[in-house]
Amino acid sequence: MGVSPSAGLVSAVELEQIPSEPNILPMRDPSSPFARRAETTPKGFSRRAFGLGVTALTATHAIKARATEGTISFGLTPVFLTNDLELLTKLKSYLERSTGNAVQLVQRRTYEEITSLLLSGQLQAAWICGYPFVQYRDRLSLVAVPIWRGKPLYQSYLIIPKDREATDFEQLKGDLHAFSDPNSNSGYLVTAALLARQRLRPEQFFRQTFFTYGHRNVVRAVAAGLAQSGSVDGYVWEVMSAIEPELTGKTKVLRKSELLGFPPIACTSAEKDRNAVLLIKQALLGVKNDPDGQAVLNLLRLDGFSSEDDSLFDSIADEMTLVRSVPA
Repeated sequence: MGVSPSAGLVSAVELEQIPSEPNILPMRDPSSPFARRAETTPKGFSRRAFGLGVTALTATHAIKARATEGTISFGLTPVFLTNDLELLTKLKSYLERSTGNAVQLVQRRTYEEITSLLLSGQLQAAWICGYPFVQYRDRLSLVAVPIWRGKPLYQSYLIIPKDREATDFEQLKGDLHAFSDPNSNSGYLVTAALLARQRLRPEQFFRQTFFTYGHRNVVRAVAAGLAQSGSVDGYVWEVMSAIEPELTGKTKVLRKSELLGFPPIACTSAEKDRNAVLLIKQALLGVKNDPDGQAVLNLLRLDGFSSEDDSLFDSIADEMTLVRSVPA
């Protein structure tokens, strides 16, 4: 894992590399850019999200320009473990054979970028996170939900350095804390909701916070001492423990959240009955019954994909509502 894509693959797979080292950025909006409603356009986007959407439309015009008729554009976010060449190649190959269409994988650094592309119609479907899904629940529909350890569920982990003696979340007060992404459920919202139950915002509890824009980068930051604690996707941490034990071994889990809906594959509601989406859905639901599909699952350490009701994400929606209720 962790192999950089070759120049030859980029023509077939749209990639934007997630940095190997954390990007230490001050927290800009603790309730997430998407969640902020104080300044909106008529369509409900925050000005920042709307501006990014316009930029994305311009910057990714090539997605449609390059795509021939019948090409399916499928978005990937940092929920993906890595830019691993083998994984991306096998996923693309499986989807193309299963759907009978050319498939373009579009990977971006943040959830916001991919969600903007999805909402603006630049992608037929995307693997996003439960937090963006509930933020745009009225405009998005589920395509499929990954199955991990027999369930369409996962947890958020609070991690700390292995040699730290803290045993309780309250002992993290005053920490330099690493979040994954402001639109990540496990990498931001769960911890923000934990604090919101005390009527606190992250900046009132932690000394400083920053976003690494990648769950693996949260682990790296804590392992390297760049952060005293971090919020991370439990699935990612567990898989990393199997493939990079020397890295996760420098950290330990302080707290696990309740079980929550696994980051889903979604489409816009307007596209849910379109042929491209139905083909992607069929391919994902049948992946475990296909040898090539099983190879993809093995690389992802997943059991398969299932069709689920969006009530699976009600608890995440409740967390979002709670976080928004805390005054700035």
